[in-house]
Amino acid sequence: MISKRVQEIPFSGIRKFFELVQKSKDVVSLGVGEPDFPTPEPLKDAGIRAIESDHTSYTSNYGLLELRQKISGKLKKKNGIRRNPENEILITVGVSEALDLAIRAILNPGEEILVPEPSYVSYKPNIWFAYGNPVPVPTREENEFRLEPEEIEKRITKKTKAILIASPNNPTGSVLRKKDLEEIADIAMEHDLIVISDEIYEELIYDNEKHYSIGSFNGMEDRTITLNGFSKAYAFTGWRLGYATGNSEIIEAMMKIHQYTMLCAPTIAQYAALNAFEHESYVRDMVREYDRRRKLLVKGLNEIPGISCIMPKGAFYVFPNIKETGMKSEKFAEKLLFEGRVAVVPGSTFGDSGEGYVRCSYSVSRENISEALARIGKFMEGLR
Repeated sequence: MISKRVQEIPFSGIRKFFELVQKSKDVVSLGVGEPDFPTPEPLKDAGIRAIESDHTSYTSNYGLLELRQKISGKLKKKNGIRRNPENEILITVGVSEALDLAIRAILNPGEEILVPEPSYVSYKPNIWFAYGNPVPVPTREENEFRLEPEEIEKRITKKTKAILIASPNNPTGSVLRKKDLEEIADIAMEHDLIVISDEIYEELIYDNEKHYSIGSFNGMEDRTITLNGFSKAYAFTGWRLGYATGNSEIIEAMMKIHQYTMLCAPTIAQYAALNAFEHESYVRDMVREYDRRRKLLVKGLNEIPGISCIMPKGAFYVFPNIKETGMKSEKFAEKLLFEGRVAVVPGSTFGDSGEGYVRCSYSVSRENISEALARIGKFMEGLR
């Protein structure tokens, strides 16, 4: 009864692993990929007022024009991207839908999209669902898991349609620098490729690194689809609100799919997000706390024999190397869960380049991080 394509695609490795976590007791979880902060009060209040004011009907397929205008202003001010709110911005049900729409709007069956690895778990399946082929581009710990131009070049074929990039990256926390993006842009223009840029973690950057949007670079305006949203910066995950921006032809094509599958993003969430960009002090406070947790977790992991961990520059993940244990990442994560009572995500979940690593999230309290480190240290002692 099930389509062959759906049967061929595996379940999310993260969801599969956390079914085990839910069955376990007294576990400290470093696996959650969402903020542990509440949605800012002004956004919650705006959502409540939307309900009380009966703003509960459909919006335009593109989303509330007022919200698109706010996003247009933010893109111009913070990202250097100029977009017409009328027809070059689409409000979506989270960035997940924006990614799905972007891929389906541009891809023909059999075409390829280059995907850096380790990569977020939904990138490849979304390409498969569109009857395309994801082509992994490995990144290396020695280069802070940043995408290298020569690795892109050697994988381009006549079927290559696009490059998918994510900065900051989930799961590694890597941040692409301006020079990296300039080289990627040169490759895209030389080979007439589209770039899909996932920038959902743009606000979560540390150590004086800076976020650059490739869509703002010369020659990239018409060949870049920029994806972003409110989930990570505004602790807005359950509200399900994202957006995509690109040239009007691409955005109209994405809207065509969106209008038949979703119709519009949640109206209440759109009203709640209207004043989000006016409350960035909340974001700054949250990032400062993440920074403290990041340093605590990386320092603690590097003090445990058999584990090493580079300092990530963005998002809220670290990607420690566990190769000294001699175990595959899934086996290591299972043993750590059942014997050490700590949940992490196997690096292999994020592609072959993630083998030998695990993903740990510091979107949990410092108390939980300290407890997890103590348990991991004890677990590693037991392996020696």
